[in-house]
Amino acid sequence: MRGVVMHEPGDVRVEERDDPEIVEPTDAIVKLTATCICGSDLWPYRGVEPADHVLMGHEYVGVVEEVGSQVTNVKVGDFVVGSFVISDNTCEICRSGYQSGCVHREFVHAGIGTQADKARIPYADGTLVATPGQPDPELIPSLLAASDVLGTGWYGAVAAEAGPGKTVAVVGDGAVGLMAVLAAKQLGAERIIAMSRHPERQELARFYGATDIIEERGDAGVEKIKELTGGLGAHSVVEAVGTQEAVMQAIGATRPGGHMGFVGVSHDVKVPGIELFFAGIHTEGGPAPVRRFLPDLIRLIWDRKIDPGKVFDLTLPLDQAAEGYKAMDERRATKVLLTL
Repeated sequence: MRGVVMHEPGDVRVEERDDPEIVEPTDAIVKLTATCICGSDLWPYRGVEPADHVLMGHEYVGVVEEVGSQVTNVKVGDFVVGSFVISDNTCEICRSGYQSGCVHREFVHAGIGTQADKARIPYADGTLVATPGQPDPELIPSLLAASDVLGTGWYGAVAAEAGPGKTVAVVGDGAVGLMAVLAAKQLGAERIIAMSRHPERQELARFYGATDIIEERGDAGVEKIKELTGGLGAHSVVEAVGTQEAVMQAIGATRPGGHMGFVGVSHDVKVPGIELFFAGIHTEGGPAPVRRFLPDLIRLIWDRKIDPGKVFDLTLPLDQAAEGYKAMDERRATKVLLTL
């Protein structure tokens, strides 16, 4: 089969890989229908994380082709959406709603790689969720978004306790930030402030429910949010970037007693303890427990109540994956869908 391999930073190739096989009785083999490139894939592409012949990809939808003898929740022929984190969905951590911390946790990008024709998914019963039937083609991008960016943005909004009567600020206008805007709207937030300098992303943020756009960053961005909130700051802030500036901006934008959900993958972030102490805020975040939200998100998509698939603004065949990475790296695309 074909699969995307990052040989070193900036060097992405589509190569022949061995077809996956059932290894454990809890495995399933999924013939992928669509996959995509994630903003977090740009960290190794840019040399911020090591990249040495890494199998790429962790977002995926497709049709179950084969199952192990102990798999009971999905069957051959099912169209499935999977989380970017493998989980059994039965351990004590999973049952508490934090499947991304499962005792059997495995990250799909670490050794599986779903920018490929097929993938072996361990703990299939706990990781995969079948759709109500075979989806119409126009639903596939939205279902693919649920695999990571929608679920991650949703978790960010939930962790920030977005809801009725709340003002929500979203730091980051990439795919996850835009999905956090969508989530805040669905959760009933009264006001949603999107922080963005890119006109096309501002337009999408408004489509998803943003009521205000702020272009300023850092301390200036914090002051702008305070101007809009009577000097108090937002009730709920989602940090969806992972840089030092973004994290400190999110902390500063959260009012005392407010909630910050941090879902940007942090790199070289150092939070001064004294600033966090005097901020007096609630914080929750990390790798999103997408599996917790998948059944509800699939239903919202299936019933056409949300359209997260609009976040994909470039579609390419898998063989052109290198161009997709380049387009996202150069900010010519927000998120790239790869067809198979």
